[in-house]
Amino acid sequence: MKRWISNTLIVGYLSVLMYGVFCHALYYKVTQHPGMYFIVWDMFCGWSAYETRTHVVGEGASGQFYELSPGPWGTIKPHSDLDRRHYDYSGLHSINLAMNTLRQTEHEPMARLYVVEEAWPRKYNLPDELWAHRYTEPKDLQSYYHIRGTYAPDGQPLQQRPSLLTRLSQESLMDNPRLRHDMKKGKPFYAVDPSASRGGVIPVGYELPTDH
Repeated sequence: MKRWISNTLIVGYLSVLMYGVFCHALYYKVTQHPGMYFIVWDMFCGWSAYETRTHVVGEGASGQFYELSPGPWGTIKPHSDLDRRHYDYSGLHSINLAMNTLRQTEHEPMARLYVVEEAWPRKYNLPDELWAHRYTEPKDLQSYYHIRGTYAPDGQPLQQRPSLLTRLSQESLMDNPRLRHDMKKGKPFYAVDPSASRGGVIPVGYELPTDH
């Protein structure tokens, strides 16, 4: 009886494991159910060495800047102590928070809306005592600010950019002399961003080598 139970558990475990590998490899229903998180093999591959925060800002017609998220009624913290806007790492939904604040408040006419990403190395999150034990240099936290998106007053996208880490990765690739040489032999085309949240097609010019 014990052997039958142990064999059943082993077979069941391996079956679920293989199903998770299959779903991950073919991207099959990986987000169908919250339970898929426990069997899809991702190994926290989205983690990075940088901490990020999202700021939603409105520029009034007078040149005054306003914080549009969180709204004047307070914050919503779905997990831990972070406001919900900080969970929008893709930068697709923060503008909706800005539009909700504008609809529910009295304000001067807006000229532009911005979604700004703030990033800093996560090592600076260490408490001062642990920092002193690990590092010899003083703890000098420096944040980097990067505009993720510029929007019209009605929320229509005017310009969208990737995250700071993606931008740095792209710049490191473009600093490659061989790639720059290949670009001169190619011809431009338009890449459509399918993740644009508000209907607009955001054209981005690229160069594609023609001899590969």
